[in-house]
Formats: sequence, C-alpha cells, structure tokens
Amino acid sequence: MYNSFEQLKKDCLSCQKCGLASTRNKVVFGIGDQHSPVMFVGEGPGEQEDLKGEPFVGRAGQLLDKLLMAVDLDRSNVYIANIVKCRPPKNRDPLPEEQEACIGYLREQFRLIRPKMIVCLGRVAAQKLISPDFKVTQQHGQWIEKNGTLMMGTYHPAALLRNPNNKPFALEDFVKIKEKIDEIKASN
Repeated sequence: MYNSFEQLKKDCLSCQKCGLASTRNKVVFGIGDQHSPVMFVGEGPGEQEDLKGEPFVGRAGQLLDKLLMAVDLDRSNVYIANIVKCRPPKNRDPLPEEQEACIGYLREQFRLIRPKMIVCLGRVAAQKLISPDFKVTQQHGQWIEKNGTLMMGTYHPAALLRNPNNKPFALEDFVKIKEKIDEIKASN
C-alpha cells in the first residue's frame, strides 16, 4: 500500500515485473484529476501512448476526447488509466500474466483516488474488472455495483474507429456517465 501517488508512480515507472518492460518506450501511468468521481480504464497503451507516456493520445484518444466533450466533460475532469501500463507488442491484447503483473498499480490508483465509478473502455478492461464473461455489445451502458463502486463497460474508442456504427451506442453510454456524475455531485 502506498501513502502517496508520487511514490506509486515512481515505482510504476521503474517496473520490471513482466516482459513488456523490455519492449516499452515509456510507462503510461495514468493522467487526470486525482479527485475525480470517475476513472476510465482502457486495456493498454498503443504506439502513440507508448511514445508520449500518456494514455489515450492517439486516434482513439482523440475520439475519447470528443465523446467526453459531447457530454460536457473534459479529460482534465476525469482520471484515465489502463489495465497494463506498458504497450503490448503490435497492440495485441495484454496477456493474462501481464495483466496480473500490472493490476496492483491500478488497484493502488483506485485506492488513492477513490472514484465513485469506473468506466471500462473495451472488452479487456471490462472482463478484468467487471466479469470474465462480459460482452460489450450486449452489456455496454449497464451500471453494475461491485464493493460499493459503480462500474460500466462501454466500447473502446479504437473499436469505434473500426466500427463507426457503434458510435451512437457509445454516446448514449457517455450520456449515462455524465448523468451519474451529476447525480453524485448533487448528493454531496
């Protein structure tokens, strides 16, 4: 357990727990408001993220920003992280052992931030955090409560770039996210 975000980040940046450490350019720790009621979690960094050291900065990140803006949110109002902090080669899905090696960092980020809700961006994150048999196409936009935290799975922005027909469904999910944030803020 970490007492500070700074120490957690320092340890994460020097991590050698799995093979991804040998192929990365930069660790992609996470970014955003550490007091946000919502944490967005993707699967892992892509090429642009690996080069910059920041999550969701490539084409998928630009789409994520547009979805956030469409519901009057900004990446500075939320916290964004990934299941794994290093890019899997050729953007393949992170292997189960890579996810296990890295999940402790995400758990500590969650513990220190204490968001009221987690939004899983894509299948890999939703299956790791919500349920191993989570189906994004069938269960996106549904709130599930786990240990007092609301969780939702939605389409990964990269998947929306490949299949733009799902963008309206993702936008509906983001409307639900914004409504929930407003509800939480109103009750505080």
